[in-house]
Amino acid sequence: MDVLLYCCMNSNDTITIQGRSLKSSDIEMIKSLIKNNPSWHRTKLSKEICELWDWKRPSGGLKDMSCRTMLLKLEDRKLLKLPAHRKANSNHSRKKKIEPVLHCKSPIELSIEELYPIQIKDARDSKYYEDFFDFMLFEYHYLSFKTTVGESMKYLAYDKYERPLGCVLFGSAAWKVKARDGYIGWTAEMRERNLNYLTNNTRFLILPWVKVPNLASCILGMVLKRLNKDWMKRYGHEISLVETFVEQNRFRGTCYQAANWQKIGETAGRSRQDRYSKMKVPIKDIYIYPLFKNYKELLCR
Repeated sequence: MDVLLYCCMNSNDTITIQGRSLKSSDIEMIKSLIKNNPSWHRTKLSKEICELWDWKRPSGGLKDMSCRTMLLKLEDRKLLKLPAHRKANSNHSRKKKIEPVLHCKSPIELSIEELYPIQIKDARDSKYYEDFFDFMLFEYHYLSFKTTVGESMKYLAYDKYERPLGCVLFGSAAWKVKARDGYIGWTAEMRERNLNYLTNNTRFLILPWVKVPNLASCILGMVLKRLNKDWMKRYGHEISLVETFVEQNRFRGTCYQAANWQKIGETAGRSRQDRYSKMKVPIKDIYIYPLFKNYKELLCR
């Protein structure tokens, strides 16, 4: 919709952003909060809005990131002006620093049977596991790693000797993917309402000194068997579908195919942060893995 149309909203007009229908009175309320509380930063503003609107996840936590995304979109459409970004303090950066973790790099070149029983651990079960998980992705994944935003799950895989084998990260699903949305049968309204029942396998790493045939697909299968139960325990709602994006010029997606993921199309070569269709990124194959047979019905409710 054209920016000028948004700027000329009438009192009875509504727009839908991040699954919420906003009237002009809602936007005026946000503008009033900004004007009357000049000391508030963006995080404080989004949390206050979530409290006022009772905008919460099924687990009871505030939908803070959804609210912040909504505010950015409102600013992008010139409906309001957000507080300036806080300048980062060089001595007390709010971003988590990835500290090195001592670890063994002895080669593991065995048959998968010689590693059994393989163990899957929730990395958030201890500070050591999570620090180790973060550093392994930061150090050895080709995309590196900084932090997660929103709902996520972190898993570590170990062999019977407690030697680490790899890491699997799940996070927020991509907001809009034409091939995926069409395959599911989503309208824009359905996607906005049900996107949190879908998660993205954003990182998958087999440690570079581990050379074990069929290990990657085995770890994927083991993680997916427990993912929904773990998600329900942590966030209070189920996951119906898992997605991932495989860079065509870098990988063939063999381990996903072996773990029974289904390829449903490819991306358009745009970044998820691209608002103006100008950022070109590598084209990726789209794979999905349903956690329920009737996942389309569940996601289209």
